[in-house]
Amino acid sequence: MNLVPDRSELMWPPEKTLFPVRQVTLAVEPGDHPFHLAEREAAARNWREEVLRNPALFDGKIVFQRRLGFEDGAIRGTGHIIPYSTFLWWRSRPAPTSGFHLFGFPVLVSSDGAIIAVRMSEHTANPGQVYCAAGSLDDGDVVDGYCDLLGNMLREVREETGLELSADDTDNELFASHQRRRVTVYRFFHLQESARELVARIEEHMRGEERAEIAGAVAIRSPDPTAHPYAAAMLPLIDWFFAGDR
Repeated sequence: MNLVPDRSELMWPPEKTLFPVRQVTLAVEPGDHPFHLAEREAAARNWREEVLRNPALFDGKIVFQRRLGFEDGAIRGTGHIIPYSTFLWWRSRPAPTSGFHLFGFPVLVSSDGAIIAVRMSEHTANPGQVYCAAGSLDDGDVVDGYCDLLGNMLREVREETGLELSADDTDNELFASHQRRRVTVYRFFHLQESARELVARIEEHMRGEERAEIAGAVAIRSPDPTAHPYAAAMLPLIDWFFAGDR
């Protein structure tokens, strides 16, 4: 299998494009990630600065890949549990040379053809950004030594929007994109309500949250990259989704 460290990232499809994926297998091993061992002191210093700017941040435990490969339509990887603070330090590097972050995007599609996304609250690590309701794989998403990517998607959507999704809402097709050692896996969920109804449901859920992680819901109806302050992983998605040749 092509493991992405060194030059094997050249074997992936071009960056910033959507491509089909037939399977995602992510093993989680015990022990420390090499990046965490090498950078933990710098990560701790950076975390202190991050918390000074945003005291609401929480240093939880997430899955961070050591190896990640794409071959015969499948993504396979091996990762470790690391502190979120280590990931934030890695993310701040302009051109990281080790480690990979795989992120699942549950793409909610309304009955009238809009993508339903969320705008993140100011107290989060991605203030103001618009993207699919999602979150990093964490230690609770590991089942028998492997990441439960679908379970992560269902949980994140429920926690952020209040919408209860199930495997019956998806056609099981997977797509992915990658950029600078970040890999996003997209799974589409086709819902029965219109965009207006879904946005109203999400806003009702927000009213019951004391400190909501999201600041609002967004119905996306065009590939215009400037329509909202999109997270980078949204751009190949909306470009592909609204191209008309799906």
